[in-house]
Amino acid sequence: MSNKHMLDGKRVLMVDDEPDVLESLEELLPMCELVKAHNFEEARKYIENEYLDIAILDIMGVDGYQLLNIANEKKVIAVMLTGHSLSVKDTVKSFKEGAAFYVPKEKMAEIAIYLNDVLVAKKENEGFLERWLDRFVGYYDAKFGQDWQDEDKAFWKRFRI
Repeated sequence: MSNKHMLDGKRVLMVDDEPDVLESLEELLPMCELVKAHNFEEARKYIENEYLDIAILDIMGVDGYQLLNIANEKKVIAVMLTGHSLSVKDTVKSFKEGAAFYVPKEKMAEIAIYLNDVLVAKKENEGFLERWLDRFVGYYDAKFGQDWQDEDKAFWKRFRI
């Protein structure tokens, strides 16, 4: 199934304090019904009061981890999108706190593929992290060195790496 079909018509909240990031996401996700929030308060209101299939949350600038908690309470799938918080530590924190995916902004051009992965995993009752690992192990090896998962061995040993 193509990315377009899984994402077609999905209601996606995009949260970022950088207008150019929101514009880029808009261009990358034309098949979705998009809702934009520029700050924590706007995003909180959308998550708490409207139906959403997925929320794409920036970490810095909009208190993304607090929004992640609210999204989890409302059963909204959350995908973290970050530039400044790109680290193994924040990756682990995001997954431990319930994020479905963790996407570096420099890989944002492939956001439709990642959101599709999330929707397929949900539909097939599979874990999100396994799909994330399929996409990002090579990237993390190159960015952080091949021992990046040693930072939290107890977390990563549950998954094939």
